[in-house]
Amino acid sequence: MRRTKLIFTFVILTVLSSSTKNTGYDISNSQSFSVEVSEPPEDYLTIVAAGDNLFHEEVYVSSFKDDTYYFDSIYEEIKPYLEPADIAFINQETILAGKNFGYSSYPAFNTPQELGHSLAAAGFDVICHANNHVMDKGGRAVISTLNFWDTVPGVSILGIHKSQESRETRQVIIEKNNIKTGFLAYTCSTNGVPLPKDMPYLVSLADMEIMAKEIDTLRPLCDFLVVSIHWGNEYQHEPDKSQEKMSLFLAEHNVDLVLGHHPHVLQPYRYFPRTDGKNMLCYYSLGNFISAQDKPATLMGGLAYIRLKKTESGTAIEQAGIIPVVTHFAPDVTGFKVYPLHSYTEELLSKHWLRWARKDVNLKYFNLLADTLFSGEPIQYNPMEDEIHGRWK
Repeated sequence: MRRTKLIFTFVILTVLSSSTKNTGYDISNSQSFSVEVSEPPEDYLTIVAAGDNLFHEEVYVSSFKDDTYYFDSIYEEIKPYLEPADIAFINQETILAGKNFGYSSYPAFNTPQELGHSLAAAGFDVICHANNHVMDKGGRAVISTLNFWDTVPGVSILGIHKSQESRETRQVIIEKNNIKTGFLAYTCSTNGVPLPKDMPYLVSLADMEIMAKEIDTLRPLCDFLVVSIHWGNEYQHEPDKSQEKMSLFLAEHNVDLVLGHHPHVLQPYRYFPRTDGKNMLCYYSLGNFISAQDKPATLMGGLAYIRLKKTESGTAIEQAGIIPVVTHFAPDVTGFKVYPLHSYTEELLSKHWLRWARKDVNLKYFNLLADTLFSGEPIQYNPMEDEIHGRWK
């Protein structure tokens, strides 16, 4: 029990009396003293979570300088939001299997491993690989990706595993500020690429029977449980029925926080009642964090912000929200960088590839999209979405 010294001031009131009435109070005898009282302990923890880190060829080719890949500058504008957080999560949409597997873009990605060091340097310490592109280069590439991450200190990897034993025993539980936060991650698709028959444990697929077992095993070991899931329809701002069904399932198993990915555009966040009487917060989709996709909505993502408070009665979300972010790149498809929307300017937009392609696109579009998504209002059809045909999937 935490003990806190509180200062109390007690005033001894001396009534000045006359023969007829009270005329006032003498406070000259006021006395102050301190006492120690027991207060319930309170601990706080902040989590920030980014969406799809989707590395097309244009992103990594434009970052090649002096015979090396340099990605730090992509995240320098967002780094101040990551460093103060206790835990920073990102969905790494592409594998980092190494040069021997060949660097590649859509439809089968493999990104230079230098990116991993840049993510760690930016402040990300929880990296998720459970997504539809995880099997793009086969099972050996997944193992190679894991081997690479073993060389990067201070990071935890979600959704891929070297063995059945490691999947069952190497649970990701991060303890900071007296709060234990557990993480699991799943994907609803591997783009039709099956897992190797001798490695069914390799990727955490969204099998509800397996998920229930893993969630129920991890739940009592942590104060706060986060599940990342790759789901939904691409380029849709509203969650589909499968997402709703999965959300209800996760709430039934008393998950605290759901981080959704895959649609490449932002979707709303909502609360679901849990079986234990508490609430589960679900971010249906955090959109793209970085990519070379060219639809206006795919250039906008979100950095989820969650502040936890732990007391004797348990751990709960005290604050939650989202920081909209914009992917910037020049008309020659170089200079990729993530900006918070609130600090992105019309001057920067005037130098964006998007302004070159669509002169009528302005900051109002991004602000209205954010306001609409997170105000509780229904999403309206926007013809701008369909007028630009993406060059990249």
